[in-house]
Amino acid sequence: MKSIVPFISMLPKADIDQWLKILKKKLPKERIVKFSSLKKSDYKKIDVAIVANPNPTEVKKLVNLKWIQSVWVGVEKLVESFKGERVKIVRLIDPEMNRTMSEAVLSWVLYLHRDMHFYQVQQNKRVWKESDYIKPSKKVVSFIGLGELGVASATKLILNNFNVCGWSRGKKNISKVKSFTGELGLKKMLKQTDILVCLIPLTRKTKYLLNHKTLSYLKRGASIINFARGAIINAKDLVKNLNSGRIKHAVLDVFEQEPLPKKSILWKHKNITVLPHISAHTDVDTASDIVCKNIKSYRLTSKIPKSVDLKRGY
Repeated sequence: MKSIVPFISMLPKADIDQWLKILKKKLPKERIVKFSSLKKSDYKKIDVAIVANPNPTEVKKLVNLKWIQSVWVGVEKLVESFKGERVKIVRLIDPEMNRTMSEAVLSWVLYLHRDMHFYQVQQNKRVWKESDYIKPSKKVVSFIGLGELGVASATKLILNNFNVCGWSRGKKNISKVKSFTGELGLKKMLKQTDILVCLIPLTRKTKYLLNHKTLSYLKRGASIINFARGAIINAKDLVKNLNSGRIKHAVLDVFEQEPLPKKSILWKHKNITVLPHISAHTDVDTASDIVCKNIKSYRLTSKIPKSVDLKRGY
């Protein structure tokens, strides 16, 4: 008899159907179903679930669940829901996502570096004026977060001659990256930063890490790219710094509420570029290969893949 593996998600129906189709094809020995197809009697039979932005209430109904395989990198909602419980959470680690994220980081760093936003404003005003050019070797791009996504992105910037710094929970030894840690280290790094890239997981400790106090450490005229989670930055404090001119521009791909409400002041701010959470899409083909490999290995060995540290949140 096939083991039941539910796919639990609040994604649009078309996306759920796509995942179900590919998972069923790649896991023929498992019974892959959406949560709504389960009977109450099935709940106790399930030891692993695959999720993508799930409703935690549904996941918690699976009383004998041993581990959760997320098809996303960010798992902060799951971590918050299952703190203090024995259920293991396995986040997606996909080299393809490293590639797409580093591509996005390079693209938007260059956008800020070459003053593309400045020229867009000029075009709207029919102004013909050249901005001063500064070599990448004269710019410092700093990362908050030096995990796999951060390292891949930093490497691409180094190849394009930018000076790169990085701040993380523990000091990292990465070639050509100046590493900082701790509150004092964050202050030192921000003071020399021209472009700040946020790629850190959202946890209780990192929520509003960038606030009025820490944003004031940034070099005047610096720009920010947030490809992490919306709540890493206090949006009100960011807007104040943009209005005062301390921060030049912000590229925001993530928000505390998504989709971004139409009434949000962020939409019309002249110094903010709003993106619809597109910096690093989950590639269904490569992600499903990894997910299926993890589940097949678990069935053979009973060993759960490397899971998230629920105390740290990632």
